[in-house]
Amino acid sequence: MNKLLVITAVIAFLALGAEGFRVPREAEEEKGTIATVVDTLKSYYDQSVDTASGYVETIKGYKLNEKAKNLYEDTVRAVSTYAGISYDQLYHMFYSQESS
Repeated sequence: MNKLLVITAVIAFLALGAEGFRVPREAEEEKGTIATVVDTLKSYYDQSVDTASGYVETIKGYKLNEKAKNLYEDTVRAVSTYAGISYDQLYHMFYSQESS
């Protein structure tokens, strides 16, 4: 029984002594209002950029660049054709009266 009392006293002493060696946790600093707003805006911006990047990758998968390029080329051909026809019509409307 005497040994049990000594062992209990030693363990209690070591436990109390070890408590003094603990490193206190650093308390998290409370952020001010501006820091909170800035962090919130940064997170919204990061989410927006990630979402936009996801959309761009999805659009690239649809090969819309190629389709848009083909649509542009077809539109340019059609507009230039009709612009040429309109130019000829206007030219003949104004200059055919001079020669008559």
